[in-house]
Amino acid sequence: MLQTLKECTLCPKNCKTNRLNNNLGVCKSGNNVKISLVSLHQWEEPCISGTKGSGTIFFSNCNLSCVFCQNHFISQESNGKEISIKRLSQIFMEQQQREAHNINLVTPTHYVPQIIEALKLAKQNGLTIPIVYNTNSYENIETLKSLRGYVDIYLPDLKYFSNKYSEKYSNAKDYFKYASLAIKEMVDQIGPPVFDNESGLMKRGVIIRHMMLPGLLFDSKKIVDFIYNTFGNSVYLSIMNQYTPLNKSNLFPEINMPLSKKHYDSLINYCISLGIENAFIQEDGTVNESFIPNFDFKGV
Repeated sequence: MLQTLKECTLCPKNCKTNRLNNNLGVCKSGNNVKISLVSLHQWEEPCISGTKGSGTIFFSNCNLSCVFCQNHFISQESNGKEISIKRLSQIFMEQQQREAHNINLVTPTHYVPQIIEALKLAKQNGLTIPIVYNTNSYENIETLKSLRGYVDIYLPDLKYFSNKYSEKYSNAKDYFKYASLAIKEMVDQIGPPVFDNESGLMKRGVIIRHMMLPGLLFDSKKIVDFIYNTFGNSVYLSIMNQYTPLNKSNLFPEINMPLSKKHYDSLINYCISLGIENAFIQEDGTVNESFIPNFDFKGV
């Protein structure tokens, strides 16, 4: 699997960089995994965070360039610490020993080959908790197919319907085309959601996240239409109102503001009118920079 890094096509950017020689791809990643924080995260969906927290591992770098990215310190500025595959497998085990409910791989696409090797090692050493693949969904199908049997829960974003917005705000050509196919592959792999009856924690399933952007209510409705028309209530939808104008959003006046509560409520009502039953929504007060993790390389 590591040989796929020799001419990297892990994501739709298909830059074909020889990362085995530690050349940097479009995602600014080379041969070694780079991570910025290992934590027990309390602010995921309730069935992911539970009472003890989700065992998040924040990977540095990204194949998107979202102008509003709240994690730009690691995703675009490449801050983090390079580690070996063996060390990554040890981190998985350490998260399990901390009683994390799951292993939460945050922005993992560009490190999939290394992650698979680390998971093999960790499972040989007794890793049993669910694996969560937390992605922006700008994925190639072949990359996702390689994860079959390793991932229990997919947590994909579905950011945009219109290519106009995906190119403008994330430098992602044909985002919806790739993301929609990717999510179909995820659902095909995982099947219907499965929960632990006692704890309410998700054991298997797909939760599709959509963070609304200011002024894009129509685009958000098109995303909801796709999800419901394609999957019905066989997946969960997480509609997020936590957009915070950060990073380079000041260069785009139309999104350099908090999300309208009226628009968020309108989207929730639209979901109800369609018949969507399995959804998470957020309360007021999530637009706060204090929710952004402190990427201090703790646990690395």
